[in-house]
Amino acid sequence: MHAKAYAAPAADQPFAPLSIPRREPGPHDVEIAIEFCGVCHSDLHTARGEWPGTLYPCVPGHEIIGKVTRVGAHVTKFVEGQRVGVGCMVDSCQNCASCEEGLEQYCETGFIGTYNGATPDAPGHTFGGYSERIVVSDKFVLNVPENLDPAAAAPLLCAGITTFSPLRHWKVKAGDHVGVVGLGGLGHMALKLAHAMGAHVTLFTTSPGKEADAKRLGADQVILSKDKDQMASVAGTLDFILNTVAAPHNLDPFIAALKRDGTMTLVGAPATPHPSPNIFGIIFQRKALAGSLIGGIAETQEMLDFCGEHGVTSDIEIIPIQKVDEAYERMLKGDVKYRFVIDMRSLTSEGDVAG
Repeated sequence: MHAKAYAAPAADQPFAPLSIPRREPGPHDVEIAIEFCGVCHSDLHTARGEWPGTLYPCVPGHEIIGKVTRVGAHVTKFVEGQRVGVGCMVDSCQNCASCEEGLEQYCETGFIGTYNGATPDAPGHTFGGYSERIVVSDKFVLNVPENLDPAAAAPLLCAGITTFSPLRHWKVKAGDHVGVVGLGGLGHMALKLAHAMGAHVTLFTTSPGKEADAKRLGADQVILSKDKDQMASVAGTLDFILNTVAAPHNLDPFIAALKRDGTMTLVGAPATPHPSPNIFGIIFQRKALAGSLIGGIAETQEMLDFCGEHGVTSDIEIIPIQKVDEAYERMLKGDVKYRFVIDMRSLTSEGDVAG
């Protein structure tokens, strides 16, 4: 069968309508009519060929919310009409140590991405959520709490789990002092989640004037990271820092803000490396610099349930699919608070598309 989609035909060409193949649901598959799909910076990097290995035509989108339309004969966890989500992965080897521990994101043979991943289905690579429907193994489908606004829940499938996973792994708890570097799609989710966990949250930003919005999102204090006096005022005070910035910058001032045995975890992925930090800032107080990638399926479900319990969703701007190129340009300028989400009714209302 085929589905309507929007695809990048090449790195230097705008998105255009395209009819894409979707497999018929197998015994363990779930077919989903996509309602909303978040727009992630990874979509832009891939569609525009800024990361190596993009396969064209490219249909991005890995923050997917929709309704189940069909299930395979062996599917027991999902039923038709149920609201579900699909995040950054649609398959993994299921056999390695990481997969067996529920850490499919660290699959030793590499997880299969929701888009641009190798697949036996035509045309040989996966197509993502900028489309009207998708068929996914039930092992990679997630239940979305009914009390969450479905559009605002879409970014939880990437931005939400990318920030929730390190907060959980490094055991952030009520009363901990947590820093968040950067206030964008990831940073605003980090503020909301750390606040919901009961932490005292400090936002580090290079931009004056963000204090009111940061406090609305859950920050207890805001530090202008370009101000040496402000940075000095928080030296040695933080248990954990989540650094969401995707541009190279000096890590030393943030390492200095950690307590002894504190950790700073990087989730932003800059195109070029950060300057190497001063090792003495790490070894003299047993501090750690770490990294983290999304989360496994079980942890992603835990995150969605946590967000349902605490009423946490993303701050979004809803757009029609026809404005995705414009959204990319605005995203590059930081002109979104804080995540674009595509309303897929704008796609299904279109006429026939090219095959």
